[in-house]
Amino acid sequence: MKMQVFTVENIPLIKEGDDIASIICENTTIEDNDIVVIASTIVAKAEGRMFRLEDIIPGEKALTIASKHDLDARFVQAVLDRSKEVLVDYPIFLVETHNGHVCIKAGIDESNVDTGHLADLPSDPDESTARIGSAIEQITGKNISAILTDTNGRAFKIGQTGIAIGVYNIHPVKNWKGQKDLFGNILEITEEAIADEIAGAANLLMGEGDGGYPVVIIRGLELRSEESSIQEMYRSDREDIIKKGLRCLSKV
Repeated sequence: MKMQVFTVENIPLIKEGDDIASIICENTTIEDNDIVVIASTIVAKAEGRMFRLEDIIPGEKALTIASKHDLDARFVQAVLDRSKEVLVDYPIFLVETHNGHVCIKAGIDESNVDTGHLADLPSDPDESTARIGSAIEQITGKNISAILTDTNGRAFKIGQTGIAIGVYNIHPVKNWKGQKDLFGNILEITEEAIADEIAGAANLLMGEGDGGYPVVIIRGLELRSEESSIQEMYRSDREDIIKKGLRCLSKV
């Protein structure tokens, strides 16, 4: 088995209204079963999901949280506006967004955007990913998958990694339950977060600074599957013991 991972070169600085699918297809050759991995920042720019702090008026809750962090209260209000629940407000500002993604500061991006502006995550990452992925298929006539990525920290380790926040034609989790290991033992609990693994591999080439490689192609994996959603990755409130623990701590 062999997997190829390579960047799409010559992606221009994206602006509102740009056709990301066409730009990708103009700058690389797409093959059947390719996985097109796209950084969420360029999707935010193309969708016009940019905003300015000067347009925001903070409320009392934002002012309180901002004072704990020495943050701009307008920025805190922007995070609250995009959050379904604040899980921890100090010493980190951890929230659950309206689509179920748990992240620091609602994933609002201050890097690789014009001065004075901030970038939102897409309001419906699966829909955004599907729109780009299906357009690539229409342009090329190839059957592909797509993953939309962001960078997240980990609870128990230092450093950030690329993670999937939206998928198209690829199940984000592969269930190995019922299959046998090398010694014939039946696997009972193994579920592999393949979309996050692919996002992490792509992030190695995308980089975190001024590398300018927001699109990566993964080739050689047979993972295409229709009717998929990033929601398959998220534990329900009933199953998520971490959220339950954080809620208990917030009441102490």
